Amino acid sequence: MRKITTASMALAALLAAAPAAQAQGADPAGSSPLLAALTWVQGTLLGNLATTAAVIAVAIIGYMMLTGRFEWRRGLVVLVGIFVIFGAVSIVAGIRSLAGGL
Repeated sequence: MRKITTASMALAALLAAAPAAQAQGADPAGSSPLLAALTWVQGTLLGNLATTAAVIAVAIIGYMMLTGRFEWRRGLVVLVGIFVIFGAVSIVAGIRSLAGGL
């Protein structure tokens, strides 16, 4: 017989509480200033200026990697970071759809 660990019990409690949290549907009281701030941050990180800066960064880092002035590992980390920032909305939507299917 296997021992039930604290981590597995916590995971089970989290999965059991997820449908109840999604069923609320409304935002908690007093959260609108926080939501407004997070919406502003999201708009800043995903806006036209950020997209332009990311394109320029990819071009510069790619050129520096090809000429041997920049480590390949660090360049790939930068590219993955840009992917995560711009793909965060899709990543979270995928995780939420997976959690909803459980």
